[in-house]
Amino acid sequence: MARPPLLQLNDIALTFGGDPVFSSLDLVVQTGDRLALVGRNGSGKSTLMKVMAGLVEADAGSRVLPDGASVGYLEQDPDFSGFSTLGDFALANLGPAEAWRVEAAAEGLKLRLDASVEAASGGERRRAALARLLAEAPDLMLLDEPTNHLDIEAIEWLEGELSGTKAGFILISHDRAFLKVLARGTLWLDRGVVRRQDRGFERFEEWRDTIWAEEDLARHKLDRKIKAEARWAVEGISARRKRNMGRVRALGELRDERAAMIRRQSTAAMALEAGTQSGKRVIEARGISKSYGDTVILRPFDLRVLRGDRIAFVGPNGAGKTTLLKILTGELDPDVGSVVHGTGIEMAVFDQTRSALDPDATLWESLTNDPTIGVSGRSDQVLVRGAPRHVVGYLKDFLFDEAQARAPVRSLSGGEKARLLLARIMARESNLLVLDEPTNDLDVETLDLLQDLLGEYPGTVLLVSHDRDFLDRVASVTVALEGHGRAVVYAGGWTDMVAQRGAMQRPNTDQVSSKKMKTAPEQADKEKKSGLSFTEKHRLEELPKLIEKLEAEIAKLSDLLSDPAIYTTQAVKAQKATDALAERQTMLEAAELEWLTLEEKAG
Repeated sequence: MARPPLLQLNDIALTFGGDPVFSSLDLVVQTGDRLALVGRNGSGKSTLMKVMAGLVEADAGSRVLPDGASVGYLEQDPDFSGFSTLGDFALANLGPAEAWRVEAAAEGLKLRLDASVEAASGGERRRAALARLLAEAPDLMLLDEPTNHLDIEAIEWLEGELSGTKAGFILISHDRAFLKVLARGTLWLDRGVVRRQDRGFERFEEWRDTIWAEEDLARHKLDRKIKAEARWAVEGISARRKRNMGRVRALGELRDERAAMIRRQSTAAMALEAGTQSGKRVIEARGISKSYGDTVILRPFDLRVLRGDRIAFVGPNGAGKTTLLKILTGELDPDVGSVVHGTGIEMAVFDQTRSALDPDATLWESLTNDPTIGVSGRSDQVLVRGAPRHVVGYLKDFLFDEAQARAPVRSLSGGEKARLLLARIMARESNLLVLDEPTNDLDVETLDLLQDLLGEYPGTVLLVSHDRDFLDRVASVTVALEGHGRAVVYAGGWTDMVAQRGAMQRPNTDQVSSKKMKTAPEQADKEKKSGLSFTEKHRLEELPKLIEKLEAEIAKLSDLLSDPAIYTTQAVKAQKATDALAERQTMLEAAELEWLTLEEKAG
């Protein structure tokens, strides 16, 4: 007998004192579903998830959950009130016999359960909330931006946990790589309607664009029909004394149908414009290091940043990415070493904590009171890349409506705060962008636009991000902070860094050969005692030569890809070399495994 749905929403309607958020919304979630919930910022994704969790009651419709089924919800900003430690929060709904589940999750997430709630960072709080949810093991997990504030190591651990769970889950996330690994289907919330596609997230954009193209065609056909009927209604008056009132009424119905078509939200009209060109050398760091007490953040490190570079800084939370960024930009002094800035630098900074935004100020005040873009003596205008604009008009470029202009910043969602901060940054002319976690909370469409803008930006970009897809699309150089103060420079983005790191960590060719090669008498004696066939014996003799050849080719390709210039001047060659490097690494792993297997059999 077929199982009942794990969760069902029927004819849901919800209004928060204005236009309806949802109307006649239906949704069915089956046991074991693994779904991505996507949609534009402000489309109602988090609200819909709260309706699914039973935390928000709809104005109309029903929420149906089978008897005994449990739903767990990870919200963006969990309430830690009343808890002194992160462990107290994570264990709140579990008995002593189940505490091991929290401890196991905490170990995987590298979470200190005895850490104080008051002193905990956003990343630590997010890990505690995840540990709590995973330990409670509900039948359906609702995860709202689970990767926010997590480093890549924690994200990959979470991917492994969710991949192995028997529970169903629904994810809201901006992290394409995360969604591609986990989502088997997509729920697309668009203008109050949920559409479902039961294919992986990598097919979402193709599906979305097809639906939009069909909508545009239907709208165009309806517009042509209305135009033709309207011409008939006007021109027919002179030819007939009596009008066909049925046809006139039909024209009215067509116009009502056209008016009911809700236009798609447009893409933010973001733009980046470089100011005066900086010197060729933007930043020169020599032998810089930093420690706080006994904690070493950075050991002596050199880095040269040239005009046009896109340098990404990656590593675990607490490794020192933001500290290094602040040293390079001059906000912090190194303990040892020097940082020299080039000429003509005009810097714009995106701060991951959004500290540049006053939560009590309105959006209007956030722009007009900024001395770098506010027009002196004019409280209604901002200077956008040198030209005055009315503040409301500029806010509309970033998808804020007129009513929001006088609302406080604290009322905005995470994605809206990110867009407001981008509005401030993009109003200025700059030639050095410093972006610390810019991707948090942004929807897919805004991320696409930001990536395109950074690709066309003629200035220099310093970037901290845990979004692997974003790093691959933007970065030309990656600086990995690998703990204990060690920083290593790699050419390319995240995937390139992983490939090069793998090659660098392989055993030395001479060491491998010395372990694998035998003297002729030893080998002959061994073959007498072995159970190898003639073909296997020959293969065992040939494999060390093949391994040496592959290692030499990998070293050569790694050297080629270590030059950052190749990614901008010879992009096709860089891609071919990257593909060849990955292919040879796979071949080397297979050859080494085959050698070990034959060696064991021979022994």
